[in-house]
Amino acid sequence: MSNPENHGPEAKLAGRFRFFVPILAGATPRERAIACIGTLVSICLTGSICGLIFGVGPFLPFIIAPIGASAVLLFAVPASPHAQPWPIIGGNTISACVGLAVAHWVHEPVLATGLGVALAIAAMSLTRSLHPPGGAAALTMVLGGPALKLGGAILPVLPIALNSIILVALGYCFHRLSRRSYPHVATPVQPINEHRTHDAPPHQRVGVVGEDVDAALATLGQTFDIDRGDLNLLLEAAEQHALTRLHGTLLCKDILSRDVIKVSEGTSAKQARNLLLDHNIRTLPVVDASGKLRGVVGLRELVLGNQTIDGVIAAAPTAMEDDTAVSLLPILSDGHTHAVIIVGHNQHIVGIITQSDMLASLGRLLLNAKI
Repeated sequence: MSNPENHGPEAKLAGRFRFFVPILAGATPRERAIACIGTLVSICLTGSICGLIFGVGPFLPFIIAPIGASAVLLFAVPASPHAQPWPIIGGNTISACVGLAVAHWVHEPVLATGLGVALAIAAMSLTRSLHPPGGAAALTMVLGGPALKLGGAILPVLPIALNSIILVALGYCFHRLSRRSYPHVATPVQPINEHRTHDAPPHQRVGVVGEDVDAALATLGQTFDIDRGDLNLLLEAAEQHALTRLHGTLLCKDILSRDVIKVSEGTSAKQARNLLLDHNIRTLPVVDASGKLRGVVGLRELVLGNQTIDGVIAAAPTAMEDDTAVSLLPILSDGHTHAVIIVGHNQHIVGIITQSDMLASLGRLLLNAKI
């Protein structure tokens, strides 16, 4: 019997084009095409700009070979810790300085090549600028030949540092134009607690936690090219998808409250506070003159308000009727949000799901699972 897990899109692609299946998680043909275009434009421009600055001479190159490897990281895996601005600029330049020093002090070629790359790794590790092409930059200095003698001590800065700076600048612009996030901002290893206590946020106290990730990494005994915080985020997202897959039949429209207490933009702060207290609720949706959702207010927003609520309206977390109910768990357990507003396609309010609604529904799911 065939395994159903082997019939996904990647498995079908493997059957038809087995040699074109990406080896990196999350890679797509579109991402690779963007990487190729970005590399083409940026390498050509980097070489051209440096050529105008230095001139094309017989010994001093206007672009160095390791920049090609840096471009692969910058455009193909821009979220990698090795592809961030400081590792590219610092890693290449520091490694070049190390290679230059080794070439000056160590005259045995075989020893110098190995020592240059090894010390470059150590230097990059100490300066938090580990960048694989840095090893090539160090080796370039050790094997520099005529260019090394001509450039002397300034060679690590010119053109290696300038190549790296220009490449990063062009990469930043290209990623912005192609709507990709760069530099990549990794998720904090220590999660933020909205209540300013030492406890982890509620949604991170169960399931896979940071200690589990550390234990797994220690067990595997390997280093992976992903930020520690991003790894946690990936596992949390995988857990959420698994939860949705297992309990995706429960939809928002099944558990929402339809009799929603709401206010208009011109409601006074006093009236809004009275509604919250009279109905024993924590969130009031705010609608505009046409009845469309404008935002929400709660006691947090109204604590200092004495006039209308118009100036203290907060953004409203929203979902659609046909969204799965469990997909709201990360929102309702972030320590800040008490309710999610369910809206239609025209942004008119259909209902509201509170933390109490979600708890009652989860309790029913657990009960049904045992029956």
